[in-house]
Amino acid sequence: MAIEAELKARVRDPESVMTRLEDAYGPGRPEVYQDTYYDDPAGGLMGGDRELRIRTVHSTDDTRTVMTYKGTRVDEASGSKPEAETRVDDAAAAHAIVRGLGYVPAIAFEKRCRNYSIKADGRDLLATLVRVPEIDGTFIEVETVAATADDLPASLAVVRSVLDALGIADDDLTTEQYTDAVAALR
Repeated sequence: MAIEAELKARVRDPESVMTRLEDAYGPGRPEVYQDTYYDDPAGGLMGGDRELRIRTVHSTDDTRTVMTYKGTRVDEASGSKPEAETRVDDAAAAHAIVRGLGYVPAIAFEKRCRNYSIKADGRDLLATLVRVPEIDGTFIEVETVAATADDLPASLAVVRSVLDALGIADDDLTTEQYTDAVAALR
């Protein structure tokens, strides 16, 4: 399974970072994510640092749904995890299948995102400015795919270089998950 090589940071000056992104990569794609995280009734997935998510993405010209499974972290400093993701044609059916297998919704929330496609050092990256209405502040996520654990350090180095160019400092990085932050507020 491929590894999502990702770094996330709090953004101190969202307007400045958005301007840098727009100047370097063109206009971002505004999207709203409706995320539902599932778990077994005993909490074994999330308690074991794994995730099962169904996300419906609403953009100006498209609505799509993806199902994602993330395994346990392979890098504590970044929180990077193995990830398998696939698009599903019918969101209601996907939710019904997961529930039929005995999983229950653990938490659901909305993310308001602006996405930028980036090419750097021969890699495709995605930079996302994120606002979660229940959480104060703006975040940035920059991610790419590492084919293997051996490729993870090089992948994260490219991610870090993009964040550096955007003026994101090391002390702004966080591994706090949105699920944990939203759950703590409810």
